[in-house]
Amino acid sequence: MTTHLTANPWDTGTDELERYALEECVKRQRVDHRVSVLIISDKHCEMAPKLANLGAQVLIVDHPAYQQEIEGRILASGRRDEISFVAWELDALPEVFPGQPYDMIVMRRGLCGKPYEQARQIVRRLLLQLRIGGKLYVSVLGLHSELGENYAGGNVLIEQRFAPLAAPLAEKYGIRQPVCLYTERNLFMLLLDAGASVLRTLTTTYGNVKGIAVRV
Repeated sequence: MTTHLTANPWDTGTDELERYALEECVKRQRVDHRVSVLIISDKHCEMAPKLANLGAQVLIVDHPAYQQEIEGRILASGRRDEISFVAWELDALPEVFPGQPYDMIVMRRGLCGKPYEQARQIVRRLLLQLRIGGKLYVSVLGLHSELGENYAGGNVLIEQRFAPLAAPLAEKYGIRQPVCLYTERNLFMLLLDAGASVLRTLTTTYGNVKGIAVRV
């Protein structure tokens, strides 16, 4: 039986996936002395300074509406030489990102706002921005989290699963657009279908799903 815990669905703070990414950065920095990281959606500029403090060169990509906030936080972090920002929407990501290929790409949020096939194409595009052996870290909202309660897409296959949350939860979390919620197996298959070698998937205490994959 799945237990739904009440919490911010984005699992902000140093979650397990972030810890794995920080550990990977330390390992790569010891060998290469310079690690390049792309972060998709870091609205509050929470993760980028942690990576920059470890010696990484970080590019944040997020919605243009967040540009002022992110650039202000970059300045406040004192890491303006190590962290840069480019405004792009997820629907219009470039074929080639500046500074690629990257050692690591972290996608913190946004993927659930796309139908499965579109999400697969986005992940595939991100994989192509990695060096061979580079790692992709992905976080998605979980079907077995609180958000899955009375979710209209809960009983359909992942390929057709794209529906609004139940009204009380949509209002509570401000997620009013249709979303695709994932099980751990769904995320595993998404990464595999996109052409990645899947290293690890996990489900958080709050029921959200994380995955780590490598470009081979």
